[in-house]
Amino acid sequence: MASSRLRIYVFLFVIHYFALTIAQLELQYHECYINNGNYITNSTYEANLNRLLNSLTENPRINYGFYNVSYGQNPDKVYAIALCRPDMEPSSCSDCINVARKNLTSLCPNKVTAIGGYDDRGYNNCMLRYANYDIFGLMENAPYFFVYAESNITENLIEFNQTRQRLLERLFSEAAARPSPNKYATGKEAVSDIVTMYALVQCTPDLSEADCKECLHDTTKLMSKCCDRRQGGRVINPSCSFRYETNKFFKPSIAGPPGSPDPVTPEPPPRKKNHTILITVIVSVVASVILITGICIFLRVRKLKLEDENVEETIAKSLQFDFETIRVATDNFSDANKLGQGGFGAVYKGMLLNGETIAVKRLSKNSKQGEIEFKNEVLLLARLQHRNLVRLLGFCLERKERILVYEFVPNASLDHFIFDPINREHMTWEKRYKIIEGIARGLLYLHEDSRLRIIHRDLKASNILLDSEMNPKISDFGMARLFEMDQTHSDTNRVVGTFGYMAPEYVMHGRFSVKSDIFSFGVLVLEIVSGQKRSSFGTEEETEDLLTYAWRNWNEGAALNLMDPTMTGGSTSEMMKCIHIGLLCVQENVSNRPGMALVVNMLNGDTVTIPAPSKPAFFMKCSVIPETSSPLDVITGSTESGGQGIGNVPLSKNEASITELSPR
Repeated sequence: MASSRLRIYVFLFVIHYFALTIAQLELQYHECYINNGNYITNSTYEANLNRLLNSLTENPRINYGFYNVSYGQNPDKVYAIALCRPDMEPSSCSDCINVARKNLTSLCPNKVTAIGGYDDRGYNNCMLRYANYDIFGLMENAPYFFVYAESNITENLIEFNQTRQRLLERLFSEAAARPSPNKYATGKEAVSDIVTMYALVQCTPDLSEADCKECLHDTTKLMSKCCDRRQGGRVINPSCSFRYETNKFFKPSIAGPPGSPDPVTPEPPPRKKNHTILITVIVSVVASVILITGICIFLRVRKLKLEDENVEETIAKSLQFDFETIRVATDNFSDANKLGQGGFGAVYKGMLLNGETIAVKRLSKNSKQGEIEFKNEVLLLARLQHRNLVRLLGFCLERKERILVYEFVPNASLDHFIFDPINREHMTWEKRYKIIEGIARGLLYLHEDSRLRIIHRDLKASNILLDSEMNPKISDFGMARLFEMDQTHSDTNRVVGTFGYMAPEYVMHGRFSVKSDIFSFGVLVLEIVSGQKRSSFGTEEETEDLLTYAWRNWNEGAALNLMDPTMTGGSTSEMMKCIHIGLLCVQENVSNRPGMALVVNMLNGDTVTIPAPSKPAFFMKCSVIPETSSPLDVITGSTESGGQGIGNVPLSKNEASITELSPR
């Protein structure tokens, strides 16, 4: 009898051990930010990262499983945030995070930035992220992950979706309004007499009320990509998440520490003749479990592959508009709805049947891509989600038409405000500084934090749109990839962009990189603070352009001479900081220009040491470049440079950005 019980205990122990091993084989979601850079093996950064992660759960913890720690000194300082779902027991939370840290460093070897976690149907729910920049208090809504139930809603779909929307909206407000560290809310609402919906929403406790609410609202915009018709779904991003189900999946309150186990009366030691039986049982069980483990891993990998294919197909269907819908929305592309015309095609205002206002870009027929390639590129661009980017809602590929559908941004572009003699008087310094910060964050996302690396190549005031609250949104990113499939390298024989914003190495030698965008950003910053275009700065008698004027006054200690005279008030230190950053970005030496991560840190912090700028590029002082000055076919992006051609080459507008396809 005793030996039988012992065999059962051994069998259960081995099954439990291998079940845990299977569960820990891989994270349920992760992202390695491959374009954020690598650290060198045995470097100071690696030592700091290991030290931080190994001691993560030993540090004092804010309630509800939130950890926020950093270790080291810049530039090798490491920051980390970990968060558990609030109904997890403390010990389970620590275990989950410890497993996540081991797996995340294995899945993302030598990566300076990574995120990953678990979110199963039980109570194993935790997220871990680390980075080489300060992520505390920073709302980030990308990358995102989603999981949905396999079962669809078969009846009362409209009522189901309306109930879900009401429930989530209520919980969003509750969670955002709650003081830290309680940034979560749970609730339920009846869909019908027999169906009840349950939901849990959560923000990282370091977010403000406004950022928490914005983050949660951003996640609902992804609903159509994963779970519009599903009985349950989860959307997760670095700063917040939500989950809904038709059964109760969360505990009513945070569990206390587990009680002490009941005392166990020891069994008498087994007799010697049972040793051989016990060894035989253990060997048989271990061999069986190893075989079962291999089968489980194979089936799981196969299932994940099929799920990925189904998700991609679902996303494509949710993003595709039919041509008739677009035609009706724009009143048959009427001139009354036409917003503008660019090198990539015409832009129209439209309204869908549900009342949503959209912007429709009807692309010209110069694209070299086939239908499958075009659709894949649009799907990749649609994944780019950031508050400072114009959001791509979908596309139409029908009747030889290639159409992109964007969110409609109600205010005009930035140039209508800072260059207009009347509107610029209403552009206070606070508004201008907010716009500069927003453009910097959007550009940082394109360069380093998105799933693709985007080099815009035509960053200028007219490509910055302003929403109803004057928040900037970068437009026309990624467009060149839809047209020029051979323009993904660092050298090109066809320069596109807007003269006045283009970096010298790009115009003269066709070399582009993220530092080309940073040069354009520097010009844009100096234009925002001065209220004048670079291309029309000064008088006909003066050859000194905006960069030369800013550099001269900086060296003479009179940098504030650059400020827009129509603007009153504002922080002098912020103005000086922006002029300083602008001059750093337009330096002639490419390697001296800062990256966007450093620019964002300089804008956000007062303790960051800002290096002295060196001479900016002055080649833009000349209004005409001889045809023999460069072997390149130079094309300007617009007549903003005064309408002066370069040689005999015609002008084109908005042939702008390039995408390096490198998943993060």
